[in-house]
Amino acid sequence: MIIDDQHYDVIIIGTGAGGGTLAHKLAPTGKKILLLERGEFQAKESSEVEDLELFKKEQYHAPEQWYDQNGEPFSPQTNYAVGGNTKTYSGVLMRLRERDFEEVQHQSGVSPAWELTYKDFEPYYTEAETLYQVHGKTGDDPTEPPHSTSYPFAEVTHESPIQEISHGLSKQGLHPAYLPLGLGDQGRTDSEDTGATPATNYPNVTLKTSAQVVCLHTNSSGSEIKAVQAQVGTQDYLFLGDIVVVACGAVNSAALLLRSANEKHPNGIANRSGLVGRNLMKQQLSVVIQLASSTNSGLFQRTIGINDFYWGDGDFPYPMGHVQNSGGILQDVLFAEAPPILSVFTRIMPGFGLRQLATRSIGWWLQTEDLPNPDNRVRLAGEKLHLDYQPSNVEAHDRLVYRWVDVLKAVEAAQPALFNRSTYPRSDMPIQVVAHQCGTCKFGEDPATSVLDLNCRAHEVENLYVVDSSFFPSSASVSPALTVIANALRVGDHLIQRLHG
Repeated sequence: MIIDDQHYDVIIIGTGAGGGTLAHKLAPTGKKILLLERGEFQAKESSEVEDLELFKKEQYHAPEQWYDQNGEPFSPQTNYAVGGNTKTYSGVLMRLRERDFEEVQHQSGVSPAWELTYKDFEPYYTEAETLYQVHGKTGDDPTEPPHSTSYPFAEVTHESPIQEISHGLSKQGLHPAYLPLGLGDQGRTDSEDTGATPATNYPNVTLKTSAQVVCLHTNSSGSEIKAVQAQVGTQDYLFLGDIVVVACGAVNSAALLLRSANEKHPNGIANRSGLVGRNLMKQQLSVVIQLASSTNSGLFQRTIGINDFYWGDGDFPYPMGHVQNSGGILQDVLFAEAPPILSVFTRIMPGFGLRQLATRSIGWWLQTEDLPNPDNRVRLAGEKLHLDYQPSNVEAHDRLVYRWVDVLKAVEAAQPALFNRSTYPRSDMPIQVVAHQCGTCKFGEDPATSVLDLNCRAHEVENLYVVDSSFFPSSASVSPALTVIANALRVGDHLIQRLHG
């Protein structure tokens, strides 16, 4: 074991949406900051997937196995690189709806209220949208929460086939809205080019890659983290710091705290409540495909979102969820998990290859809130990481899918020349797709019912913070990415006060 000969004011573990953004926020303080990233630098996810190699290689999966509740191994789709999963995400940066912060009755149970409100997050949403160069338009989505300012950049216009569909949706009485997209000169903004790399331009910030953190060590009383143990390449190191921030993603952050159990924390660091790893949520995600009569590039941006069924409709008074187009299928990483959805078309339309079908297809992602359940959890069995997980809101999600297919049929009936109305294959994302994971270290004021306080500091450990999506009390039906970024900026303000206190 080698002890690093430098002492750091702040150690940040992970450089994704939370860790990379926090590093950017803290870098100008002049405090000595260490970033530890398990992966290496990775090229931005290409817009073109030659010969649909993405469907064959599982190239965006972690280099390890996790286990489901039945003990079956799987390779998780989670990305280890500078920038984390933002290197492969869609770039859609949506605010939670105002009601998402309140208690909401669902058909399958209750989505709990957050102990902070939308108003507490709104200034940080605005800051996050500026930092990540979000292009969007207010006023076209009736569920959009109030903004103190407009989006910093104008919306991205729809490709021709999507524009035609947008017109058709409007004629159905729906409210298609422009998706807010983080876009810079090099394409989608991510937490490497927006957060971690700009932070390392400051001389007080150090980034170590290929640095897998394996344990946190406390002082003798268990009240503070004294050292972070990491494998850097093939060598073990101890890094000493005053403040330690965990931002490994909701699954891996919980696993790290559980792996760090010691005499003062026998069930895992900060786990007196028994809630570390529990209440894992990951939204229900499905894709529905429609087939167009003409071809498209297969490479266009996601640009359209529909929230008319977010809180239900006249036939179903409970929330159903969010719908957005996939963008071009050839640039959509998550389609790597659903190759059977296109192979259905190859059987229906013999003679068409996957590439031909992909450029004739328009994909739609449907997302439904996953309710917190303490039995859905991250747990360790020896060295094995298990995800015990059963989805919630199944009927609400099915209703969203069926309702959306009915919408597509009505749109196509009004524009018959544009579509080949044959079938609408659906694929549900399996356990290995851990996109939108959250909830494993929820925040709150009561240490008996939460892991973190409202500043995302562990109740039991004075200098330990968690700034990824672990802190979420509920998952909502939109991507957690912008809320993670906004929260990192919020916690950053708190840490700046603490560092200069």
